Amino acid sequence: MKKLFVPFVLFALFANSQTFCKNGFAGDYPCDGIDLLSYMPNDLFKASRGNDCWGWTDSLTGKEYALYGNSANTAFVDVTDPIHPRYVGKLNSHTGNSIWRDIKVYKNYAFIVSEALNHGMQVFDLTKLRNVELENMPVEFIEDAHENSFGGAHNIVINEETGYAYIVGANVYGGGMEFINVKDPLNPIAEGGFSDAGYTHDAQVVIYKGPDKDYQGREIFFGANASYIVVIDVTDKDSPRIISQFSYPLVRYTHQLWMNDTQQFLFVNDELDEQKYGNNTRNIVFDISDLDNPIFKTEYLGKTTAIDHNNYVVGDELYVANYRAGIRIIDIKQISESDSINSMMKELAFFDTYPKDDLPRFDGAWSVYPFFESGTIIISDINKGLFIVKKSNESSSSLNKLSNDLNKIYPNPANDFINIESFNGVSSKVEIFDIVGKKMSNIMVEGNNNDIRIDIKGLNTGTYIIKFDNTFAKFVKQR
Repeated sequence: MKKLFVPFVLFALFANSQTFCKNGFAGDYPCDGIDLLSYMPNDLFKASRGNDCWGWTDSLTGKEYALYGNSANTAFVDVTDPIHPRYVGKLNSHTGNSIWRDIKVYKNYAFIVSEALNHGMQVFDLTKLRNVELENMPVEFIEDAHENSFGGAHNIVINEETGYAYIVGANVYGGGMEFINVKDPLNPIAEGGFSDAGYTHDAQVVIYKGPDKDYQGREIFFGANASYIVVIDVTDKDSPRIISQFSYPLVRYTHQLWMNDTQQFLFVNDELDEQKYGNNTRNIVFDISDLDNPIFKTEYLGKTTAIDHNNYVVGDELYVANYRAGIRIIDIKQISESDSINSMMKELAFFDTYPKDDLPRFDGAWSVYPFFESGTIIISDINKGLFIVKKSNESSSSLNKLSNDLNKIYPNPANDFINIESFNGVSSKVEIFDIVGKKMSNIMVEGNNNDIRIDIKGLNTGTYIIKFDNTFAKFVKQR
């Protein structure tokens, strides 16, 4: 890998821009219930457009990383401190630039495809991100392996339980799925494919644990196939079997899908129905309790005419990247009570990365990754870049109560220790939180009520909130 010469001031200029959602706006961005933590523009990544995003959590260090796909490369951003993200480095496209790039993670490796000519599948060892010193960021990495049984591909899906990658929308098998064994990530093996169901645009593949007892324990492929949805048993790669194929009213382009945690309901988005039929953003839901006979359950119409692109489920919430309307978080906990006439789904929060309008056009939020344990959410925006946000909560509102009137925090910034000098004394326990509200553990407190010394050597570099006696104060931990 080699060092890229990007002035560090660029990080401070673009990345450190925390703005709380107040009165319907976070700075220039319309919002409700979601705060802007930071933002990094496409120019920083030497890219003209953004596309897909995914995430990786280092099991060794606990650090969280955004994997940001763009027209020129895949960028790796440390978002452990989401208010001060660090652009660690990038992996350039294997061939040329493309507006399509897709990334998934398995066993600490990133697997990347693109519709660029002859791109194939790049494999990158994400543990390399651990060893990059701050003064060397960002660096230009090289891929650790490459698989070229196909050229361009629209998407990649990985079943982490089986170690198989599924390439879809490629120039092989009629755009249907290709099976690649990635159990040994550095030695991927193409093991055939399946074309009988036609072109697949995106998919989800799982070891099925849902209510249909006939298929429990089987590896099941759920494909968004442009004009219909297909369910395929891919347990035996030599003999895949179509279980069912179905569609919905006013189908235009079945784009992407995701199941809820119980695997009873399938949430589908159509990329072109808003343009074709003039409806508001539409999320379509199927009851898939019987995989042989899925049933249309309900549909949810959003508040704007923007196009829905990618959606993912976390618990009882559906996170939808809605192009010009940004991301929308939809409550689905009462989905069982919905029917074809009455949808019990409702919008909980939103953050609009494209303030200009909410028209059904191809700008704004391409995708969202809502799976970080910290609650940090990343949004890949076509026009602007990488947004890092989080749902508003008590911890963030408490920042408005920061007060040092009766207390002195020193030194600040600090390296190993901070001291609290309180004229009134500290009568209750001291707690430290990161800037987005996660409580930090193993904090050593010494001293008396009026002068407390706190060991912060175990904290990562960043900004923290300290709480005592219902007083909140902010300090910065240096290296």
